[in-house]
Amino acid sequence: MSIDTRQLRTLVDTFVADRGFDVEDVVITNGADGDAVVVTVDRDGGGSLDELADLSRELSDALDADPAYADIDTLEVTSPGVDRPLTTERQWRRATGRKVLIDLAGDDGPTRVAGRVGPLHDGQVDIVSNDRGRFRVRTVELDAVTRAVVDVDFSRPGVAELRLCGLDDAQIAQRRDTVNS
Repeated sequence: MSIDTRQLRTLVDTFVADRGFDVEDVVITNGADGDAVVVTVDRDGGGSLDELADLSRELSDALDADPAYADIDTLEVTSPGVDRPLTTERQWRRATGRKVLIDLAGDDGPTRVAGRVGPLHDGQVDIVSNDRGRFRVRTVELDAVTRAVVDVDFSRPGVAELRLCGLDDAQIAQRRDTVNS
């Protein structure tokens, strides 16, 4: 029996939304021993490993209870990781303060911009770059972005840089205490 992808997506979207998360992606891989489903979720402030584990268990139980999903052998619930694409304003907002690589379309050809995601406003995002302690804020039109991904960040960003990104004191403390979260 084949899984109805649209029906599964509707069930997952509703189930996950009821628990305060947004579905970023659902990927179904058909295998000889059964189907594997990977559900990528996110929310403002992210989710802890315990919350994702609970969500995975509850979703697995819901799928197991429905014969339409008997072919699902593996279910994985995960959060977006490094190299995740930024395609919606919600994703840009959630990436505030994170390092990104952005490819832009332009009249003179493509351009690459690197920096930290700052505030969103009117279809634009501010990108904060740090060149040896000298900060620059560049406004990027979201419509001009051809590709944008969260970049690997091994640095511990400074308070001034994160303030330019629009983070408050609690968010700054959290960001400085974690790398690649």
